[in-house]
Amino acid sequence: MGNKGFKDLAVWQQAKDLAVLTYRISDSEMKDVDFGLKDQIRRSAVSVASNLAEGDERGTDKESIRYFFIAKGSVAELRTQLQIAHESGHLKKTIYETLETDYAILGKRIGKLIQARRTPSRP
Repeated sequence: MGNKGFKDLAVWQQAKDLAVLTYRISDSEMKDVDFGLKDQIRRSAVSVASNLAEGDERGTDKESIRYFFIAKGSVAELRTQLQIAHESGHLKKTIYETLETDYAILGKRIGKLIQARRTPSRP
């Protein structure tokens, strides 16, 4: 089938899968969460995958890296929002810890992607 562009990026696939999981969890486990926080959690999760996709489609590594940094920032936002949801009693500890671990790993992977794009390719 050929190159699928950003869909070939393992880090994008992980971000997209986590966004889907976060949506499902927000439906099933966060019924009593204030709409604003629930909506922000969802938007941050979608933002990570979206910015990875947009960055990968940019014409230069410099442009791509800018979007990858935005995705990394969205991971930090999301981890903060999930912690607030947990500490305010709206997200079970086991679910919070699983998402926290998964998003921390994703953030590190995005950091590695940024480094890889910053490093000039060798002939």
